Amino acid sequence: MRQLRLAVLNAAHRDVNTTRNFRRELDASLAEFDVTEGEVPDGFDFDGAVVTGSRSSVYWDEEWIETTKEWVRGAIDRELPILGICWGHQLLADVLGGTVEAMGVYEVGYSEIEHGGDSRLFDGISREFTVFTSHYDAVTELPPGAESLAENEYSNHGFRRGRVFGVQFHPEYDIKTARELVLRKDLSEERRRSVLDEITEENYQRACEAKLVFDNFVEYVRERSEAVSKPENASA
Repeated sequence: MRQLRLAVLNAAHRDVNTTRNFRRELDASLAEFDVTEGEVPDGFDFDGAVVTGSRSSVYWDEEWIETTKEWVRGAIDRELPILGICWGHQLLADVLGGTVEAMGVYEVGYSEIEHGGDSRLFDGISREFTVFTSHYDAVTELPPGAESLAENEYSNHGFRRGRVFGVQFHPEYDIKTARELVLRKDLSEERRRSVLDEITEENYQRACEAKLVFDNFVEYVRERSEAVSKPENASA
């Protein structure tokens, strides 16, 4: 079986945890691009793409963000399957014509999310599931034609339009990543301690169910890739 090739648009500002986490979770050959340095793929010769989280906001007027959006627009035009995580989720929504805004509150720590039950992206995941979250911005209006897949009291946490998928939460996070993120955030001591106390092995194991998002996306990419490469006269 041919190994899939995915472009990873890394917007995490050189956070080494991001590279480690996505290499662990994605069963494919990964070509990683540091988009914060203006790096994007030279073309679209990939089976799919993944856009990571970031400390930035998608509505900031920064050259690297617009460069990333331009590449993503081209990938969508070519019907390349794409998965966005957190900032990536927001960027995809923005590119497709949705609205991303500051929530006025910061969701961080382990949260409960509910999905609709009929999305390919959430196959095998309980309708109500635990995830690690970290975001101040949110998709407040879905792109035209997009389907909401998951949400909680804070915001939309998943959408799909065609071959584009986004999730607001962080299925890739491990305990080390979660703790380091909380320690560098500007939080009150009380809230910081409260969130750190949640980052336990038990909660991490509960959140691991959401990692199926990656397996489901990769399987979807594989099916699309095989459908494209299958000769038209091949028997069913």
